[in-house]
Amino acid sequence: MIHPSYVELMKVVNEGVEIGEEPVVNSRYSLVIAAAKRARQIIAGDEPMADKVTCPKPLSIAVEELYEGKVKIIPESQSEEE
Repeated sequence: MIHPSYVELMKVVNEGVEIGEEPVVNSRYSLVIAAAKRARQIIAGDEPMADKVTCPKPLSIAVEELYEGKVKIIPESQSEEE
């Protein structure tokens, strides 16, 4: 079994969202896109932010960063406003 599961990741990423608010992530696709973008940043030379790096692969590091809450996913609607 893959750890963390996508269900666990979605809970962590959507943590702090009030009832009735739009969740930050509402599909596996959103998690995949976010992890892939962060993995590309790591490949390009960014330092990993995860406390516990169990695998040297960039995608595994990116998933661990999401799970630890080190990387935040900004909804597209918010990134356009800034």
